[in-house]
Amino acid sequence: MTTKTSKTTNTQVDVGYETSKFAMGVGMTMATLVGLWGTVCLVNALVGDGPVNLVKNYLSAIAGF
Repeated sequence: MTTKTSKTTNTQVDVGYETSKFAMGVGMTMATLVGLWGTVCLVNALVGDGPVNLVKNYLSAIAGF
């Protein structure tokens, strides 16, 4: 006589943890892209206008004159 046995394995996933891990990854990726874009824009301004004009225009934009 043979006895048939079966084994069941349950895997529990913490949905809140997985969701927050995904959201953190997306947030970090977006922050990296924004930082890179800002760096590219700053380098472009430095090359196009020069550092002296860049500082002059920046101060003019802040002070409003």
